[in-house]
Amino acid sequence: MIQFKTIDGLLLRDMVVAGAALLEKNREAVDALNVFPVPDGDTGTNMSLTMQSATRELNSKEFLRADEAANALSKGALRGARGNSGVITSQLFRGFAKALAGVEKITPVQFAQALQRGAEMAYKAVMKPKEGTILTVARVIAEDAMKQVQKDPDDYDALMSVILKSGEAILQRTPDMLPPLKQAGVVDSGGRGLLLIYTGYAAVLRGEDINMADDGMSNNCVEDHDDWHDLSGEIKNAYCVEFSIVNFNSDCDEHDVDSFRRRLNRIGVHVQVTGDLTQSKVHVHTNNPGSALEYGLELGELMDVKIDNLLAKKRELEKANAPEVPEEPEEEAAPAEPEKEFGMVAVSLGEGFSNIFRDLTVDCIVEGGQTMNPSTDDILTAINSVNARCVFVFPNNGNVVMAAQQAASLSDKEVRVIPTKNVAMGIAAAVAFQPDASIDENAARMEEAAQHVRTGTVTYAVRDSEFNGVHIKEGDIIGLHNGQIAHSGNDVHDVVMEMMKAIITDDDELITVYYGADVSEEDAQALTDEIQSVYDNCDCECLKGGQPLYYYLISVE
Repeated sequence: MIQFKTIDGLLLRDMVVAGAALLEKNREAVDALNVFPVPDGDTGTNMSLTMQSATRELNSKEFLRADEAANALSKGALRGARGNSGVITSQLFRGFAKALAGVEKITPVQFAQALQRGAEMAYKAVMKPKEGTILTVARVIAEDAMKQVQKDPDDYDALMSVILKSGEAILQRTPDMLPPLKQAGVVDSGGRGLLLIYTGYAAVLRGEDINMADDGMSNNCVEDHDDWHDLSGEIKNAYCVEFSIVNFNSDCDEHDVDSFRRRLNRIGVHVQVTGDLTQSKVHVHTNNPGSALEYGLELGELMDVKIDNLLAKKRELEKANAPEVPEEPEEEAAPAEPEKEFGMVAVSLGEGFSNIFRDLTVDCIVEGGQTMNPSTDDILTAINSVNARCVFVFPNNGNVVMAAQQAASLSDKEVRVIPTKNVAMGIAAAVAFQPDASIDENAARMEEAAQHVRTGTVTYAVRDSEFNGVHIKEGDIIGLHNGQIAHSGNDVHDVVMEMMKAIITDDDELITVYYGADVSEEDAQALTDEIQSVYDNCDCECLKGGQPLYYYLISVE
């Protein structure tokens, strides 16, 4: 039973942290809901990384007012958004924050209104919104929340019950709205991720342990979470603290454990308290390891205490990876180069593709793409690093376009995002660049060049499924033509040759075979030679892409 009548900044932070933790716990299960059975389904990962960015901002200081906490939530999610699902999530929080301007403590009515404003803003952010996605789940939840507070404006318990019930009901209907979901036998992954976040909210308001919360994931959740230390960037919490609590005090109950978890969240990040009142495992990154231990001692006895200095680990890593550079006499700094008119940024994953973009005079490469979507902030940093007044951005992945557009809106430069959906389209766009043309002329040339490219990709299936009459078993080799699964078989060579029949037309002149990290140059060249012999009216080229998971990406122009 929820006793809270209002939500202040500290309580909102606890709710968001719990929602992020529950999503991270189920990240792989949400990834597995990806419609296509490809090995890089990443909705859960993208949403979780977006939420981690949001919680970092929320934990940067104590926000007592609800509007201040909501603004921090929005800012962190906006800059850390990855993939379409992450960008939509950030827009939900952006609308949520705007609705709470001037609000010190959130009433149930204001909470429902903020959910509604968030759904409206998320819909506006998508050029062609589809029903049956996270957008639908967010909208229906908000609509039902508004109906509930009109009946009872002061009851958070009833409101959260309606939010979770409504969310689960509409989520189960998403396969009826999107045939690909029904074919794959899954519900919308983004909608499930959002409902996990809201389930975390409710758990905090009810004083529940999020590990015991009904997350709707059945047995698909990830039971264990490895402590992976990200030592890149600035480390704001220097110590990784781990210990177990045993022999709990006789008067200790679940509410005390929940209070303990909240106290840890106030002094650190990456908080995990798992187990029960017989033994609990604790993990936190903090600058106050002594406080974490003291809080634990208030509950019971401590065992297996481990404290790692992350700053020291970072220094050791940097020292080990630093190249030996001979000392040279100091020289006067060269004068800064004048700002040029145009610059280019490309998202790329694979040494071969990155080298190709550099050869095409692309100024900055953002690491990422099919297997790890870069964040809005990653792309924004790249844009701002280019010494040019106007910057063209090639996302090179359909799941990165929205993050690139969001980054463009945050930059002071004039930025044009060319909506390239793969690296082959990005390469064609970069080739079309003309330094003497205007920004509008270049953008038009680049988009036209990218659209002329047709692509096929070859990878492997991670589960049994069926698409458009194509029967797929786990481990099968599958071919995707312009992003849609069209072929399945047992042999990479056979799937490529079958796929080529669907891609090639009599008007085509150039075929480029980009081979991945798991393919040898000899095998790739032999395949290219065979394609050349079959389609002798085209020029065929074999280039190293170096992309993971995908054996080949083949472009046709």
